[in-house]
Amino acid sequence: MIRTVLAIDPGSSKCGMALVSRDEGSDVKILWRAITPRDQVLQAIDTALKLVDFKTVVIGGGTTSRDLVGSIRDACPGLGLLVIDEKDTTLQARERYWEHMPRSGWRRLVPASLQVPPEPVDDFVAVILAERVLLS
Repeated sequence: MIRTVLAIDPGSSKCGMALVSRDEGSDVKILWRAITPRDQVLQAIDTALKLVDFKTVVIGGGTTSRDLVGSIRDACPGLGLLVIDEKDTTLQARERYWEHMPRSGWRRLVPASLQVPPEPVDDFVAVILAERVLLS
């Protein structure tokens, strides 16, 4: 059985989102990821639902999550919501970014742990949130 969740890393102005599935063999696959303006999250949920049918939304429990949880609950009553701890996800997301976007040029000379990715990693935070649920 394949289980799929939509994970959201809520921010004050933008949200990282990732649609992630896990099959019976414990293989995790990223189906879709995006960074979306906060006011367009509900439209992005509709986009994700058109890609794959999922029943659970995983939301990082940071300080900006409360309003978003309420909005999703009102707009999508058929989806289950699970709020989880976001501890250490930003550092893990930076590492994951470099795994997906290999360093080149001068960036190869400096350890990845000393570099900040050149673009936001909120979508990778969402991937990590999804994995925490799917692999637990």
